[in-house]
Amino acid sequence: MTNITLSIPDELNGKMKHHTDIRWSEVARKAIEQKIEDLELMDKIIAKSKLTQKDVDEFDKKIKSLATKRFLM
Repeated sequence: MTNITLSIPDELNGKMKHHTDIRWSEVARKAIEQKIEDLELMDKIIAKSKLTQKDVDEFDKKIKSLATKRFLM
């Protein structure tokens, strides 16, 4: 098994120290596994998509425009 080094803010480290019963490396491993699963699913969906980058950019622009109108009214 490979090891990684993870940097976290001091404040977060202090909070983690209050829960010594938690295996934080296991929490991190599970979070990484979940993110990988999400990315693999996204890759499968994208591979089947017929949308072009231009289509995506147009949807993005429309959504942002509608959201801006909604929240400014």
